[in-house]
Amino acid sequence: MSRRYDSRTTIFSPEGHLYQGEYAMEAIGNAGTAIGILSKDGVVLVGEKKVTSKLLQTSTSTEKMYKIDDHVACAVAGIMSDANILINTARVQAQRYTFSYQEPMPVEHLVQSLCDTKQGYTQFGGLRPFGVSFLFAGWDKNYGFQLYMSDPSGNYGGWKAAAIGANNQAAQSMLEQDYKDEITREEAVQLALKVLSKTMDSTSLTSDKLELAEVFVSSGKVKYQVSSSDSLSKLLVKYGLNQPAAEAS
Repeated sequence: MSRRYDSRTTIFSPEGHLYQGEYAMEAIGNAGTAIGILSKDGVVLVGEKKVTSKLLQTSTSTEKMYKIDDHVACAVAGIMSDANILINTARVQAQRYTFSYQEPMPVEHLVQSLCDTKQGYTQFGGLRPFGVSFLFAGWDKNYGFQLYMSDPSGNYGGWKAAAIGANNQAAQSMLEQDYKDEITREEAVQLALKVLSKTMDSTSLTSDKLELAEVFVSSGKVKYQVSSSDSLSKLLVKYGLNQPAAEAS
């Protein structure tokens, strides 16, 4: 039945499905997992890097984490070429707002603006949805620390903890069990690494398969910090997660 209705993004099926949007969600399911956790003193983002070959030259830049503005960052799961377009759009929107109003763009305002762009690609003929989901982490003076998740349809929502990418449902159920209110940033890092170790496809958790970024306030300024490979190795040893994932506690 779906074959009659899935050739265009603009046609609903009799059951109310927009199949191209759902297929875009499936594309994201093949990407490396990304997890975001909101804590009382910051937001933690952890991502799984898919190393497709040992001959591949690892990039010096991050693959899953991107800084949008001084107070907002994001984690990505899906088609990276699509993500790059949207990230550049978000950066331009954030700078335009700052130029116009002389203050940082509110986090939800930025997320909503980007999701409006994504929604447009599900409504007009000749376009396909962006095959990418985002976790946005940020801080503003109105609502403090915030974590948002958005999908290809343009929907977004605020979350305390969220997972996107491969095995996201298993990761989400673990987060629901283990997350607690008033969690600290350090505890959030430990929880994110623990969940990722149990849900990622690789047999072992190593620093070259991980990216960890944090958004926090220090000395009155919002800071975005990406952990180095050495720091990640030390964290994995500290939390006892450097053995094969099947044996992780």
